[in-house]
Amino acid sequence: MKFKFWGVRGSIATPGPSTVKYGGNTTCIEVTSSAGDLIILDAGTGIHALAQSLQKHPLTAHILITHTHWDHIQGLPFFLPMFKAGNIINIYGGLEPLTHQGIERAMHVQLQHSYFPISEAQLKAEVRYFTLKANAPITVGNVRVTPTVLNHPVYNFGYRLEDVDGSSLFFTGDYEPQLNPYQPDHPGYPAMQELIEQKHEEVIAAMAGVDALIMDSSYTDAEYANRHGWGHGTYRSAMNFAAQAGAKRLFLTHHEPTRSDTDLEAVFESLLPADASEVLVCLAREGEGFELLNSGASE
Repeated sequence: MKFKFWGVRGSIATPGPSTVKYGGNTTCIEVTSSAGDLIILDAGTGIHALAQSLQKHPLTAHILITHTHWDHIQGLPFFLPMFKAGNIINIYGGLEPLTHQGIERAMHVQLQHSYFPISEAQLKAEVRYFTLKANAPITVGNVRVTPTVLNHPVYNFGYRLEDVDGSSLFFTGDYEPQLNPYQPDHPGYPAMQELIEQKHEEVIAAMAGVDALIMDSSYTDAEYANRHGWGHGTYRSAMNFAAQAGAKRLFLTHHEPTRSDTDLEAVFESLLPADASEVLVCLAREGEGFELLNSGASE
């Protein structure tokens, strides 16, 4: 299984000279299975450049949406294969608890006349929608995909992908590890803490032993102190999850939009452990691709 980053920035696209090294496009990752299946994780602005790189026609693309915040879906209407007859575009996501609507809502909303000049009726490809259930695996070509609900202000899946060649990865989308809202002396604290710990173990199990863990790591610990509930994790929490899950390699992504390349590298260098770690940690970088060999990742 191979994967390539097409968008690694969080919240809003940040093009310009200060982000050119790591990239300014929002979340999008291309995955190619050992059998050649095309799987796309999220459809941020990075999916536009990805679309232009696809030469095969007709093609079948499988787009797994973690959640429907703008920076993870805003590239969908610009996915050029949707405008070519003969292509099949399969879009997967969860059932939104408040609206009770599936992932098709992401397209219905964006392609309204008020927001986009082209209607769904004008799409030439066959676009199909699939509503996924938490912890219920599906098969996409040669890949087993298992969604896990992760904490975020909107219904959000993390995805574990397992290729028949034995390689695996887990992508969190946006994820803020849950904190107990009660003080330890509050009567509601023990029950809530038990639920949080159960969920933590579930997430660790979902990530266990993957060759690549791609994880939301927007903030430093100091920044996070003022951003509880915003829906994003920290560098340190991502590194702790990787160690506990036994991941072979950790890719830190969803880079804070106000952070320049220089600032990003400075923060990263300050957080690396002084001693050798069993988990290889690196910053996700737009344009970089890796091949998973069931023993780590090679560029």
